[in-house]
Formats: sequence, C-alpha cells, structure tokens
Amino acid sequence: MAPKPYDAILLASFGGPEGQEDVIPFLRNVTRGRGIPDERLEEVATHYRANGGISPINAQNRALKASLEAELADRGIDVPVYWGNRNWDPYIPETLQGMYDAGHRRVLMFSTSAYSSYSSCRQYREDLGVALRETGLEGKLEVDKVRQYFDHPGFVDPFAEGVTAGLADVRAQLAAAGTPDAPVRIVFVTHSIPTSDAEAAGPRDLAASLDTDVYSAQHLAVGRAILAQVPEAAGLEHSLVFQSRSGAPHVPWLEPDINDALAEYHAQGTGGVVVVPIGFVSDHMEVLWDLDTEAKDTCAELGLAFNRVPTPGTHAKFVRGIVDLVSERLARPDGAALLQGRASEVELGPWFDVCRPNCCAKVMRDGTVKPTIAAVDSEVGVPS
Repeated sequence: MAPKPYDAILLASFGGPEGQEDVIPFLRNVTRGRGIPDERLEEVATHYRANGGISPINAQNRALKASLEAELADRGIDVPVYWGNRNWDPYIPETLQGMYDAGHRRVLMFSTSAYSSYSSCRQYREDLGVALRETGLEGKLEVDKVRQYFDHPGFVDPFAEGVTAGLADVRAQLAAAGTPDAPVRIVFVTHSIPTSDAEAAGPRDLAASLDTDVYSAQHLAVGRAILAQVPEAAGLEHSLVFQSRSGAPHVPWLEPDINDALAEYHAQGTGGVVVVPIGFVSDHMEVLWDLDTEAKDTCAELGLAFNRVPTPGTHAKFVRGIVDLVSERLARPDGAALLQGRASEVELGPWFDVCRPNCCAKVMRDGTVKPTIAAVDSEVGVPS
C-alpha cells in the first residue's frame, strides 16, 4: 500500500486475565461460539490459576506500548499509541471508539502475531471489521494493518542473540554433568494450528510452490535465518516442533508436539536442547506453561540439559523494528514513506501489506470456508 498520514497506532493483541475471577470469563471469550462447557474450560484454567489467575501478556503489552512510545518520541514521530485486545480488557471495539472520540481518523495497526494463518492474521482483520461495524465507525475510521513481520530483522535478531547464549548455557550444563561432548539440538517451536488452517495459510500461488504449508515454511525460514547468525550452531541438528494443541482430538493439528519430540531426541542420543520459541512475541502464559513448565519438566525427567531462549518482548531491536514497520507505511508531508525500503532477513519476505484473495481462510468443521465480512475490505484489507 502507498504510505498514508496515519494519525494513530493501534497495538492489537490477544489479551489475558488479570485475576482469578477473570479466568473463566476470559476463556469463554476465547472459545465463544464453540459451546465448550465451563467444566472443560476449568481444565485449561489451571495454567492461569497456578499463576494467580494472571496472564503475563497484559503487563508485557503495557511495557511494549511504553517502549514504542519512547522510540517514537526519540525519532520525533508524533503519533500516539493505543492498545486493544481481542479477548480481554481493553477490548478492540472500545479502543477504536476512544480513538475516534479523540479525533483520530486514520489508524495503523500492529498486532503481536508475526506469521500468516487465520488466527494470527486474518482473524485480527475480521475482528477489526466487526468492531468497526458494532461501534458504528464503519466508513468513519480507517484502519490498516502492518504487514506480517516474521522476516524482519527486529524480530529475527533477538532470537539469534538468545540462541548464542542458550548454546553456551547448555554446553556449560553438559560440562558440569561430565558429558561435554554430548550432542546438542536446536529446537524451534511455535503454536500448533489445525492442518486445515495451515493448508489455507498464505497466498495460494505461493503455497503451490512450497514443499510444505506457508505457516510452517515461514517458521522454517526464520529458523534458517537465525542459525545463519550463530556460528556456534554450525553442524548442529535442528528441527521445528509445535505446542499448545487444543480442540477436538479427531481434528488433525500440526505435529510433532514438543514433548513427544524431546523424548525422541533423547532416544537418539541428544544430550541437551536449546528451545527457541520463534512463534511468539512475548513470554506469555503458553510460553511459561508449555515450555518453562511442561517441556522443562520433560527434559528433567529425560536427563536433557535445557535452555529456553527469550522471546523478543521489549528487546531494543524488536522495538526499533516495530517503529521501522510503522515508518514503512507512514507518509511524510511530501507523500513519501517516512522510511524507504522494506527490511527482511528471510527468503519469504518481505510480506504483503494487504492479504491476497482467499489468504488464510478459515475452514470450518463441515469443510466449508468461513465467509468474509465483505463490507470491511477497504478498511482493513480482509480478502473476499
């Protein structure tokens, strides 16, 4: 898209509970329309209950918002940052209304999901469209979305730093255990999604040219870009695994699960693993529970040395990268983009500003495709 004089930035995220009484209402929001009873939701709630009913994601987004505001100020970019969530307060509809009431009319959204899939891209666009319609702001408030940024140096580089430090830590653990020469594996991990969603991810013409689905291909490409920056990882085995599977058992999701994979690596003689959560922007509940609790416990039971690399969070390079992404789209008074060029460190990037037709469509249980809210195409780039 051509650059525009946006007058506000929307930081959009998933949201999370901030107390024990919030947990079940939050999970109802996440699973709305699926008819899941509270008894089943309570099984998932244990992850939050163990942390006082609080998801770290909201505090992390507050910190990210503050960091973005500071970086924008340092560059002399006078555009305010607002924050809205899909599933918890502050909700996106209320945030959009507040932006409009404050006089904003042209908004650029950055979401805390870096990859292409229904849940990590298209659903954000659809939720924006619903919010504009529900608030009566359709046609009054324009909202565009920053491109998917899995390939951006601001996202990739912090992981490379973490892998370097993680390898040193795992090798120190192995040396302390008297097995300094034990093989180490780099384990890239992301959120599993239904295979039907993975097969629908990304443009159809690109998907047809790949050996795997677009969602997996993006992650594999990020893994290669990270390893290219870490000489210490040369010659080490690496793999992509998945976590946080949910939904009906008979519905296929991307595999292998990280815990199954760890057992297999141990059986093959691996002595330690560096776990790299490339699917995530921050250390939210799924990282803290699925990796720092379950995967770490699995490694302890197997006798594998374990290190989990930090997510980008508020890393200075990540924050600068977000502002770079905004600057690609923000017009100067003469109409040119504030930042010329589109940085990318991955062969599949840079990604598109506006999704292609049928990109990341949601395949329903009966095999039909979820219809698009056609009326919001122009506002948020939802393909029809």
